[in-house]
Amino acid sequence: MEEKKLWIDGKWEGTVESYGLQSPYSGEVIAKVAKGTPADVKRAIEGAHKAFQSYKKTTAYERAEILYRVVEIMRRRREELAEILTLEAGKPITASLSELDRTIATYQFAAEEAKQLHGVTVPMDAAPGVTNRIGWTKRVPLGVVAAITPFNFPFNLVAHKLGPAFAVGNAVVLKPASQTPLSSIVMAEIFKEAGLPDGVLQIVTGSGSELSEELVTNSAVKKVTFTGSGAVGLKIKEQVGLRKITLELGSNAGLIIEPSAPIEKIVGRCVNGAFGFAGQVCISLQRIFVHESIYDEFTKAFVAETEKLKVGDPFDKSTDVSAMINPKEVTRITEWIEEAKTQGAIVATGGTFTERTLTPTVMTNVETDMKVVCQEVFAPIVSIVPYETFDKAIDLLNSSDLGLNAGIFTNKLDDALRAADELEAGSVIINDIPTFRTDNMPYGGVKMSGYGREGVKFAVEGMTELKFITVNTGL
Repeated sequence: MEEKKLWIDGKWEGTVESYGLQSPYSGEVIAKVAKGTPADVKRAIEGAHKAFQSYKKTTAYERAEILYRVVEIMRRRREELAEILTLEAGKPITASLSELDRTIATYQFAAEEAKQLHGVTVPMDAAPGVTNRIGWTKRVPLGVVAAITPFNFPFNLVAHKLGPAFAVGNAVVLKPASQTPLSSIVMAEIFKEAGLPDGVLQIVTGSGSELSEELVTNSAVKKVTFTGSGAVGLKIKEQVGLRKITLELGSNAGLIIEPSAPIEKIVGRCVNGAFGFAGQVCISLQRIFVHESIYDEFTKAFVAETEKLKVGDPFDKSTDVSAMINPKEVTRITEWIEEAKTQGAIVATGGTFTERTLTPTVMTNVETDMKVVCQEVFAPIVSIVPYETFDKAIDLLNSSDLGLNAGIFTNKLDDALRAADELEAGSVIINDIPTFRTDNMPYGGVKMSGYGREGVKFAVEGMTELKFITVNTGL
């Protein structure tokens, strides 16, 4: 079995140690992956810093062309790349193809954004006593960016870090999730073919707990961008200090369904939002707040639609839900379900499990302090909660200390606009599920859900510094 190596300065390098990468669905070892060390990370950062010195001088046109070539190569290899994703992540093949389409779009957005860096003129003579001066701003690259990515969207979330960074002239040291390194490894080959200079992308695989400190604390790293757990994100923020940082730390996305919402039109969409990729999505629909007048009708329809989902082999095109990322996650979440049941919660459907899968689970009669409600489940579980008044619905959704995306279904404009103002979330999605995202919209959370914004145009701001220049023309 071929060992997947580290990508250092434009070439593959082996390591003393490696680990066996297991398929989430079958459990079989699918690859041997290099296990990097802090010394490898340090060397990668040094190489990236050296490469940055020349890459920052490239033109916007040159950087855009590299990204456009990445788009072309990925389109050509779309089916192959989707199979890699399904193999390492256990994502149903139809969902993997969808992720590849989004990833291609993300790199295309980045290519277009490379040509949009601009500044503004500053009217210096607007200040009293100032004459004979002109002033303007420009955006300049930062240097080395450390990118730490999760398992759930290993192509697209990597693209949201690499694309904006390369578009503006930065170099990147990437540490992909230990379960999903294959997608990043193949992207190294694609960027090489597309003409990215050696050293601008460095990839170190291995344990996050062993590698992240060097990645985060090394003074040559000018920005850290991390997607993952809240506990790790908080630790990283403490370590980064005054350097730039973007954190996307997950959520327990909530949705309000008003009496005016057409149940038959929205129930399928809600089921998709709750159980796509076995709920292992940062904005997976986890809490549904339904007006009491339609609660029974909606819950019955939701359960019926959920029971139509097929759990099985991710390479089977008819599969809707497949394996969770590892057996430990199945154990964790079944314990959460049992705990909620002892506290009075009811499992309306689902809740059965194997070593590697959990059937889509609908819970009712829950309380807001249960783990399955107040914490991020990251599993195929959704709780349905009745409410009496719109005020109560707003309060229930806002009761969480997380706030990434929130949604509302309503035909009343005043309620929609009020939700837009009062829901505590980075994004408010009106008449759709909170799982909705396009790759050019600003994306990020409030409260404990994160810090900063992704979405290519908005990520570019965090990947650059604003520099001001003024000239005295009176000499």
